[in-house]
Amino acid sequence: MTQGMPEQRRLAALKRLGIMDSEPEERFERLTRIARQYYGVQAALLSVIDEDRQWFKSACGLAVEQTLRSVSFCDHTIRQDGAFIIEDAAADPRFSGNPLVTGSPHIRFYAGIPVREPDGFKVGALCLVDNSPRRRDDIDLDVLRTLASLIEDELARTFNENVNAEIIQPHHLSRAIQRVHKIFLTSSDERVISNVLIGDLLMLTGSLFGFVAEVVFGDKGQPTLKVGAISNLAWNPETQKLYQEVEDRGLIFTRLDSLLFRPVLDGKVLVSDDVMTDPRGIGLPHGHPPIHGYIGIPVFSGDTMTGLIGLANREGGYTANLAVELEPLLQTLGALVERRRLHQAQQDHRAVLEKAANYDELTGLPNRRRLGELFGIELHKANLRQGTVSVCFIDLDGFKAFNDEHGHTAGDWLLRGVAQRLTDTARGHDVVARLAGDEFVAILIDVNDPNAYQRLLDAIRRPTNYKNHAFQLSASMGVTIYPDDRVDADLLLRHADQAMYAAKEIGRNCFTFFDLGTHESRKEQVRLLEQIRNALDVGEFELCYQPKINLKNNLVEGFEGLIRWNHRTRGLLGPLQFLPHVESTEFAAHLGNYVLREGIRTLQHFEAQHLPYRLSLNMSPSHFLGDGFVNDLDQALGNCSTALRSRLTLEVLETMALDTAQSVINTFSACRKRGVMVSLDDFGTGYSSLDYFRRLPVDEIKIDKSFILDMINDPEDAIIVKAIVGLSHSFGRQIVAEGIENSETEKTLIDLGCEFGQGFYYSKPVPLSKALIHATERNKVFAPTGTEAVRRHKR
Repeated sequence: MTQGMPEQRRLAALKRLGIMDSEPEERFERLTRIARQYYGVQAALLSVIDEDRQWFKSACGLAVEQTLRSVSFCDHTIRQDGAFIIEDAAADPRFSGNPLVTGSPHIRFYAGIPVREPDGFKVGALCLVDNSPRRRDDIDLDVLRTLASLIEDELARTFNENVNAEIIQPHHLSRAIQRVHKIFLTSSDERVISNVLIGDLLMLTGSLFGFVAEVVFGDKGQPTLKVGAISNLAWNPETQKLYQEVEDRGLIFTRLDSLLFRPVLDGKVLVSDDVMTDPRGIGLPHGHPPIHGYIGIPVFSGDTMTGLIGLANREGGYTANLAVELEPLLQTLGALVERRRLHQAQQDHRAVLEKAANYDELTGLPNRRRLGELFGIELHKANLRQGTVSVCFIDLDGFKAFNDEHGHTAGDWLLRGVAQRLTDTARGHDVVARLAGDEFVAILIDVNDPNAYQRLLDAIRRPTNYKNHAFQLSASMGVTIYPDDRVDADLLLRHADQAMYAAKEIGRNCFTFFDLGTHESRKEQVRLLEQIRNALDVGEFELCYQPKINLKNNLVEGFEGLIRWNHRTRGLLGPLQFLPHVESTEFAAHLGNYVLREGIRTLQHFEAQHLPYRLSLNMSPSHFLGDGFVNDLDQALGNCSTALRSRLTLEVLETMALDTAQSVINTFSACRKRGVMVSLDDFGTGYSSLDYFRRLPVDEIKIDKSFILDMINDPEDAIIVKAIVGLSHSFGRQIVAEGIENSETEKTLIDLGCEFGQGFYYSKPVPLSKALIHATERNKVFAPTGTEAVRRHKR
């Protein structure tokens, strides 16, 4: 009861309303059905509270007509202005002993909104009940409030039947406009929006039947009508079944010559007193219940038709003036529909852009970029559930030959077929992606059956036909499993890739697992990284220097700085004993920056002592390719002069350069722009193409020592060295041969035209002081004076 209003006045208002113990009415049944369906509850009820009992004008979901008022939840609702919510009646002292809680229907959750008659008295409630408890914060009651306000309008319509039906009351129209605004903002369910709107239109016009439809135009401008909501004509099982189907699936009409839909064709309001005999149309759709009077009103947004409103069976019929009366509501509706369409078009456009950025155009699979995102998500989820992620790197066997023989169209067809087979074989929660060319990746979650890997290969191997030709393809696959292989996503892919190459080497058409035995355990790696952090802090690292000899004059013209670790318990460690564990971790950049700073300090020492030597420094692949490398180089160089910068050479592995060519080229160019030379180390192991060799902005080529060590006894190695020297000279690259261990090798290299050499034949890497003594002594032997050596260097 409204606060301050005597109960007897409320009961008198209820009696005047005249709805107690009346027959069911579709206008109320439809609203409780919407409430029950939208909130997914056991039942939705429209209750009316008289002196002693709670009677249900509509009960959707419960076979009950009334209860005593003393046990009524809704009696509590009408005693307040806002919503009344019980999260768990069994735990609430006010209701735990209520027979509706302890017995059928076993109410646990209740939410009710007061319903007022036209004079403001709360005569009942629209409520939701469920036999499971729910949290208040999980229930948004906006739609329930909207439906309650529609019920109040229906009560007002009943109360004011003597009002002139030709005129729509302004305050009712204003409330309808506010309601359509609110429902568009609070719900994305088009069926709910349409049902709320049709309820308003029926109430405003006194119609017994109506529908709301959206007009959609095809590519060629042809209109289609999509019915979003349609009301029932009478409360009977036959028509209820028909309209329930409409509510469940909606109606799409492409043939619009029925009189009901004719306004879509001419864009004009249509009024008919007898739809069946009206010569302007073909009557009603087959099986449609009878319609007496009808008005069809097109809805516009500007000049664009967005919808159609149909209303029928109004006492006294219709005139075109009704469309004028409804114009403010229809204009609002048209604008809201158009705004939603624009929003949807923007979302569709963003979806197209997102698909182009994240999915492979040929196969529709996630591309490398999207795979990285999905990979990260799966690794995180695996950590949370303590599960596994199997990374399967798949490369088709002989695809290039197939593509060359049958053409790119056939190759594309084959790739699409492989993508489909992999997707069909993987489970729904697995991920299949295409990296590039004929490379695919499958991310399998929590594999318990080892045969899962073989099934992927078997799916690819199934025979297939193309233009009456039978083909049987195979693939090689490498597998690594996280967290046994506890590294990041990029390294997991690399490990699976390595295992795939192992499968290729043993005969193809099979899969192999990444060999974790070749790597230290994760525990050992973590322990080592912790020691490296401390070693950096206390200065346990140093550079040792190996001379680089000018083979034309036998002078030491520079050094290569090589990092060493003075381990406090294990003694002096070479780079192979710790650098592999550092790669792809944060310490790669820390050690790289140490090498840069220490090397530049050495060059500054050379300059201060008027020593002519150059210096080469090895760079970590992950540091060199990282986003912060160029900035690190700038900080290390500081205010170094151009002359000093020109004496610094940064060495990077050829194999690293091949992995991400454009990224490497960009970083090489940035180094040279800063006056620093770049050298391609271990050349000959990466299988560089001639075009790639030509485009690489490098100053120096270092021939891998594996070719140098065996060139005297292995003619093929000698041919390779000769080819590299000739190629480098042709492109103006300086040549350095590393790994020289005897005079015969040195002489052969000189005869081939190699310019510089280094190796144990001259000196092992030693501390700077010893390296400078060795260089001074050697240069005294091969140069007339120290001054002459400086003069030769400057030339």
